[in-house]
Amino acid sequence: MAFRLPAIMKTTAARLSALYLLLFALCAVLLVFYMTSLSARMLMVQTQETINEEVQGLARGYQRGGIPVLVRVVEQRSRQPGANLYLLADPNGQILSGNVQSIQPGVLQREGWTELPFSYERYGEAAGRRQPAEAETPTEVGHNAIAVVLRLPNQMILMVGRDLGEPERFRDVIQRSLMLALAMMGFGALLIWYFVGRRALKHIDSVSEASRRIMAGDLSGRLPVTGAGDEFDRLSENLNAMLARIAHLNDGLKQVSDNIAHDLKTPLTRLRNRAEAALSGKKTGADYREALEGTIAESDQLIRTFNAILMISRLEAGYSAESTDKVDLAAVVHDVVELYEPVAEELGVGFEASVAGPVVVNGNRELIAQALSNIIDNAIKYSAGSVEKPHVGVTLQREGDEVRLQVSDNGLGIPDEGDRARATERFVRLEKSRSQPGSGLGLSLAKAVMKFHNGRLDLLPGNPGLSVLMGFPGSKDA
Repeated sequence: MAFRLPAIMKTTAARLSALYLLLFALCAVLLVFYMTSLSARMLMVQTQETINEEVQGLARGYQRGGIPVLVRVVEQRSRQPGANLYLLADPNGQILSGNVQSIQPGVLQREGWTELPFSYERYGEAAGRRQPAEAETPTEVGHNAIAVVLRLPNQMILMVGRDLGEPERFRDVIQRSLMLALAMMGFGALLIWYFVGRRALKHIDSVSEASRRIMAGDLSGRLPVTGAGDEFDRLSENLNAMLARIAHLNDGLKQVSDNIAHDLKTPLTRLRNRAEAALSGKKTGADYREALEGTIAESDQLIRTFNAILMISRLEAGYSAESTDKVDLAAVVHDVVELYEPVAEELGVGFEASVAGPVVVNGNRELIAQALSNIIDNAIKYSAGSVEKPHVGVTLQREGDEVRLQVSDNGLGIPDEGDRARATERFVRLEKSRSQPGSGLGLSLAKAVMKFHNGRLDLLPGNPGLSVLMGFPGSKDA
């Protein structure tokens, strides 16, 4: 498997990973030095406490019997296995008793604790090995130790010390153990960075490649999902859902644009033809008046269409300036039914309403009346002439926590469920010939109004005909 570190290091994530590894290495080195120095200090403190205890014991012996007892105790303790360092010397530094054969010059001249470790040799060590010719002082061939130097009342010198070989070995063991453990941790971190980090970088590269294709115009593309269920998969799934929503909105926008072009082309053509006809030939004042009245009627229809589009957009966006208050739906139904009774009678459509007393909801009276008018107008328009005895009914009742306002007709209806779902989209007219007047915005506006009122608009099969249900959340004050 080929792997080139510089190529991976070009990415920001890889550089961050390398930086983290470097910080880890620095922290590990600092930890090793800190633990080693801490161990050395602890061992040094313990050594000094041991020496102090030895000095106190020798002081008690000196108090009991003077120099003879002190010499005897020193000789006794210096011969024990693993004994500390004991030295008794005359005022000039000549060694008289103890287990130290030679000592670094200058150590016995200063009282108290030695500032630095010094070199020494025990009795019997020089006989076991040949001294180097260039070794003229014990410093070059002895061991290291620390000690406390005391001067007795008769100016004799007493030194009690401890060899540093064991603490130094213990410190070395701790240092090697820490370095080995941290080296293994560093190696493990490097492996994790290589395998886990490389996998993450490959996933990011695949996401970037898919993003480039999508930005190039391929909205059908989606970000890769590995199925691991990790953060990358969750992010990809959310972005894929967003892309699907964007693609759906783009399709809807394209459809709306096509429908607008189709539905507005006819009235604009009629406007142009009327203007051209009015300008051609000799016309009377009545002809010009008729042409202008027709132009005004077509313009009013165009204005109503654009007003409906703007109203739907505002309501769907949720920032309409329309206010809400307590509205009696029964009164709204009565007014709208009274308005459309003459229209239904003229077209030969039976029209009746069943309203169960006052029903109060929170809403906007004008918007509800507009939505209900659009639904009743569609019911009368599409049932007239489609059956022998067309009929439209309006019912209002409360069912549980919901107020149901329903408009039903016995016309041809919309048998297909998919067509019923599409009927509430903008400019969708299921009538292929488009011979009926209208712009295909009536049900879209009604759906937007119901969304504004936190309600629902359902198109249900009437068997025969179609039933349009407007469901409002009930008011607590009803």
